[in-house]
Amino acid sequence: MKILVTGANGQLGSEINGLADSYSNLDFVFSDLPELDICNKEKLSQFVSENKIEAIINCAAYTAVDKAEEDFETAELVNATAVGNLVFVAEEQNLKLIHISTDYVFDGTAHFPYTEDYEVSPIGVYGATKRKGEEYVINSESESIVIRTSWLYSSFGNNFVKTMLRLGKERDELGVIFDQVGTPTYARDLAQACLEIFSKEEKLDQKGKIYHFSNEGVASWYDFSKAIMEIGMVDCLVKPIETKDYPTPAQRPHYSVMNKAKIKADFGIEVPYWRDSLKECISRIKEEV
Repeated sequence: MKILVTGANGQLGSEINGLADSYSNLDFVFSDLPELDICNKEKLSQFVSENKIEAIINCAAYTAVDKAEEDFETAELVNATAVGNLVFVAEEQNLKLIHISTDYVFDGTAHFPYTEDYEVSPIGVYGATKRKGEEYVINSESESIVIRTSWLYSSFGNNFVKTMLRLGKERDELGVIFDQVGTPTYARDLAQACLEIFSKEEKLDQKGKIYHFSNEGVASWYDFSKAIMEIGMVDCLVKPIETKDYPTPAQRPHYSVMNKAKIKADFGIEVPYWRDSLKECISRIKEEV
């Protein structure tokens, strides 16, 4: 199977690239701007046809949550319109599609892990545009699925783990929010899940199904930061603060733990514990320094 990975220079795309050699039954075309603009339907269709693509993993997204509150048009273009283009091409050329979405489609008011059929209610532009993208996939006639994830980090690119490690070395103490609870997700684990799904080609026959994937366990941003400092062996005092003490342009969900039972049952996916994956990621970060 020949797979197009869009947004290939981001965290998830980079992790897929790093794992590609382990999947001899899969062939990959990695693309990002300026080579391929998925917001241009005609050029996307031509690119897919010329490269004889059979499946797509869409890692491209506008993820600047705060900036999206002012830059609605760009967020809408990348997170929704472009996904509509991918779905159109998938239907046109009979492709399989995995589209990556987010826990931000929920409002964060639940107190139990979200299942895939729980009512969505995004509380910001980022979540709302990502939901519009989901709807294109859900209503698709192609073999397409949505995978929602949360708190993504990696040894590639800029992310919370790298920021905390840097700030921890620069400062004696940091205040981190403790009343937002979810689950960190190592992008390498999500990448492996996507590739496992495509390596079991006969199982991806669903149209418009939604799945949840994050690492196992529960943490606040404070818990996550404490673990980063501990595992990274950084001597910095992390103090808990409330959301109201760190105002941001975009509102964040207070609770976004997701139930992973469906993806584990349908595809036999094994989900690592978040602290174990964090150890692996920090080890890789240190190797790259």
